[in-house]
Amino acid sequence: MNHYQHSQINNFLGPMLQRDFISVLPARGLVHIAENILGYLDAKSLCAAERVCKDWYHTIDSCMLWKKLIMYKVHTDNLWKGLSERRACDRGSASHADSSYYRNLYRQFIQDIKTIDTNWRCGRFSLRRIDCKSENSKGVYCLQYDDRKIVSGLRDNTIKIWDYNTLECTQILYGHCGSVLCLQYDENVIVSGSSDSTVRVWDVNTGENKNVLNQHQEAVLHLRFHAGMMVTCSKDRNIAVWDMKSPTEINLRKVLVGHRAAVNVVDFDERYIVSASGDRTIKVWNTSNCEFVRTLSGHRRGIACLQYHGQLVVSGSSDNTIRLWDIDSGACLRILEGHEELVRCIRFDDKRIVSGAYDGKIKVWDIKAALDVRSPTATLCLRTLVKHTGRVFRLQFDEFQIVSSSHDDTILIWDFLDGNQNVSPHKRPQTSRTYTYVVNK
Repeated sequence: MNHYQHSQINNFLGPMLQRDFISVLPARGLVHIAENILGYLDAKSLCAAERVCKDWYHTIDSCMLWKKLIMYKVHTDNLWKGLSERRACDRGSASHADSSYYRNLYRQFIQDIKTIDTNWRCGRFSLRRIDCKSENSKGVYCLQYDDRKIVSGLRDNTIKIWDYNTLECTQILYGHCGSVLCLQYDENVIVSGSSDSTVRVWDVNTGENKNVLNQHQEAVLHLRFHAGMMVTCSKDRNIAVWDMKSPTEINLRKVLVGHRAAVNVVDFDERYIVSASGDRTIKVWNTSNCEFVRTLSGHRRGIACLQYHGQLVVSGSSDNTIRLWDIDSGACLRILEGHEELVRCIRFDDKRIVSGAYDGKIKVWDIKAALDVRSPTATLCLRTLVKHTGRVFRLQFDEFQIVSSSHDDTILIWDFLDGNQNVSPHKRPQTSRTYTYVVNK
């Protein structure tokens, strides 16, 4: 068979072997199959599919695939979920919106995500301030927040709870006889540690003091709890591991001994307990049996803070540096320099490291660049934020904001979603947007 004959056969059979099944399925009452097929497309592919023909466009439109794509993003991506919660106003009004509404809404989400990233990099934020108005000893040593409240531990021996939206103090917990140096809460309890050497457990809703633990002999400097387990550390150089069956039934499992100075911070997961001390070392312990695993050495002075997640440990020290470590090999992956005094607090996620120091500054670092040995040192620090007038004691952050506390007796909320303040006069401030979006339909 020659080339011409091949060509003739291909021309004859080609149309018979091609079928636009997306257009055919709805006509045969099988639109749900077309919907399921097109539902696997991402946004770029969905845009392209709309332009194939009128039948495809109609199927995408009638099946509300843009709405379903947004719903998928909201339920699987914390950034999208946070945007939907923070921007939502009147969700019910969107119940009768058409497909074009959700197509435009998707674009608004994408634009806001780009704006947030730009604001982080350029240092554009709106700032809210809580003046804690401590009567005697001033300073906010620790905090944790969610979208309803901020819980803070103060130098004046109290725990103060603030409404996140109004910034009004809604409750004060009394009981500690010394500064509240550390705390953590969940949906049931607040657990706090103090310079009075005790750990107290409070009902998160009523504020009732449910338990007092007296294991440590000196100030309790840090604590973490999760999934029925708690780890506390102290100026007495010891680490206590606890089993938490209930707020009133908390039993000591093991005391870890090995540091030669105050243990300033602990963190843990199902694999490791990680502790850092004024003795300049980070120690790693097995979570299951509490056996010592290894020591991470490198800091030239005492270590004040760390976070551990996955393979990575990030620590801050009174040598003014931040170090990134591989927890399994013990290798130091990077040293970050820039703070002028002790690095007191540090947090990281998959995009950023945020650090606070006794120099009163908060620094935002690019974590991906920091983990790439090819990245120039000058590119690692994205922004330095200076609004506190005293030492920065503690901070927490998410995709949208940093919440920080200081020796200046304030709590600051740095909002990068609405970067209306700290913008050069010649630049137009970012404007707020309201989403009307039904998440649960």
